[in-house]
Amino acid sequence: MELDVEAAELSPGMDKFTPRQRRRAVLAATLGNGLEFYDFVTFAYFAIQIGNAFFPSVNHYLSLMGALATFGAGFLTRPLGAYLIGGYADRHGRRPAMLFSMGLMGAGILLLALTPGYATIGMAAPIIAVTARLMQGFALGGEVGSATAYMMESAKEHRRGYAISWQGASQQIAATTGAVIGLVLSHLMAAEGLNSYGWRIALLLGASIVPVTLLIRNSLPETHSNGADAEAGKASILPHLRVIVLGVTIIASGTIATYIFHYMATFGQNTLKLSAQISFAGETANNLIGLVAILAGGALSDRIGRRWLMIAPQILFAISIVPGFLWLTASRDATSFIGANAILSLFASVGYGAVYAAISESLPPAIRARTFALVYSVPVALFGGTTQLVITWLLQVTGNPMAIAWYLTGVTLVGLVAMAMMIESAPARAGTPALA
Repeated sequence: MELDVEAAELSPGMDKFTPRQRRRAVLAATLGNGLEFYDFVTFAYFAIQIGNAFFPSVNHYLSLMGALATFGAGFLTRPLGAYLIGGYADRHGRRPAMLFSMGLMGAGILLLALTPGYATIGMAAPIIAVTARLMQGFALGGEVGSATAYMMESAKEHRRGYAISWQGASQQIAATTGAVIGLVLSHLMAAEGLNSYGWRIALLLGASIVPVTLLIRNSLPETHSNGADAEAGKASILPHLRVIVLGVTIIASGTIATYIFHYMATFGQNTLKLSAQISFAGETANNLIGLVAILAGGALSDRIGRRWLMIAPQILFAISIVPGFLWLTASRDATSFIGANAILSLFASVGYGAVYAAISESLPPAIRARTFALVYSVPVALFGGTTQLVITWLLQVTGNPMAIAWYLTGVTLVGLVAMAMMIESAPARAGTPALA
């Protein structure tokens, strides 16, 4: 199977970019994408506190499950946002799509952060919270496709892997920021204050940079506008089904791992009975290591190709999961919790700059934003929105903290098989067959 020539071509719009503009383009996409993920992961980190605010119950398990179900509701509208906003980006340009998704996400953050709790307004509180999550999911579903396409199209050919790795890095920056804020708030505030309004402060801190991000994005050149509507109307996804199916499988595997990692602060407090400080410190280490790893891996994939930058780390991750979880569940102290999180994050993250580049490079510009958004959002909706519910249920019914490790190992191996079947897409090695 040959790599589609059109998929490897750069958008005509990128000729407009100077080196400074390329840096600003990646920065703008990273800021916006990161902000949108910041809200999602902050909700996950403060699931216990948000559950107490919107789903008070004498049964702690039911309260937590109510919060996690609301978290999962945000994934239901991701595919719809991917289809509509991603399609708009393919027809009318990446920049207006990114402006729209950012504005909508800002509104959703404010709605959630400013809604009074159940004790104040009763059933209206969880209803409004779910509505805010649906808005955020719709916005994020479209953001991923347009921002990823923009990063790729504004980069030089031999720097695509590094540029597009900022898509994943932005998520790690967001997760790191959320974990640091959680750590600081847990140090500064008593448990009562953290339950009452600490999580609201964390959300509002993210919303405060929405105006700045909108201004930066509005000043960017467009990468895909001339004749885009006509091109999008003629393009078909059928020649690219192999990439789509494999991409969905890889993203599904990575999504489950990601949201298990985002659950670790809750896992530390709720299952291992560690303090909030240790739990957030482990989450912070996880995300900082992931940030460095994905950028380094993306840059290296520009030199040696995408496939082996996906495959080798995935193998190491698969064989490290059970030993890592045995360590942190047996020791239940700061060293094991932080150390295991850091090691697992290194192996899990380093290949995903190559993953995003491989999928994007294999799609033609006319359908790139929508198709990448769907490849990303559909598995995220199916598995990201349910992962934390599933593992909370597994822990409840098995009573065994290692249940997470076995679940994660299985899905990691499925992702590894799909990675091995991908066609090499890096410009220097394009067309290398699968399993070569």
